[in-house]
Amino acid sequence: MNQRSDWIPGRREDVLNLGKVWMTVLAQKYTAWNIPQGEVTELVTLTGTADAALATAKGSDRNQKTTAACRAAFEALVQKLRFIKERYVHAPPLLEADYPALLLKPRDSIPTPAPPPAEFAEADVSFPGPGVLELRCRPVAGQDPADVRGDYGYRIYWGIYPPGGAGVELATGKRRLLMNPPATGDDLPHSQWTRRRKERLDFHEDRGSTVYFCIRCENSKGQAGPWGPLFPAIVP
Repeated sequence: MNQRSDWIPGRREDVLNLGKVWMTVLAQKYTAWNIPQGEVTELVTLTGTADAALATAKGSDRNQKTTAACRAAFEALVQKLRFIKERYVHAPPLLEADYPALLLKPRDSIPTPAPPPAEFAEADVSFPGPGVLELRCRPVAGQDPADVRGDYGYRIYWGIYPPGGAGVELATGKRRLLMNPPATGDDLPHSQWTRRRKERLDFHEDRGSTVYFCIRCENSKGQAGPWGPLFPAIVP
């Protein structure tokens, strides 16, 4: 049985609702589920930050700075949700019967008919406007495009390398800028999964920086294919 989308919602309002539901449930269950209180505290903080950032970004005084702050706040919230799920949700004493309280579907016990993808992926980059990069994902030229729409998608990895490289504070902070050009896709700190062949990414806060990308095909179970080629693009 195929799970037709990533478990993280696509709309920011829905991500925010997921964060609020999780922080409410975990505040009551963290001891029984062996989840450190610090994880719950951080989730509450990140959810509140994202809530405030979204309200500001949707307000009449929104600008490039508030838009970038909102994007960073939601990236941090999504990262925390993914970490908690991967680290604690699939471990006892939390049971599959507890999943609905977290707005999660029980794990699929029926193997997916789509095997792990074997093909590489890359993207053509275009520049639709200041601070914006558009990626058109596709299989690497010359190989048989074996992916079937609905069975496979793309996970886009990226990292931002400012002129001269980031200092330790920016490299270890929430934005995780790159200190050095990456050697492989494993060096890229951010990712986004999509079924769409074309994605626009907002880098208004990083104009003039180089963004390094690497793409992997991924099936509906999260099984990834090999890394595609690493490629850079300068944010206009």
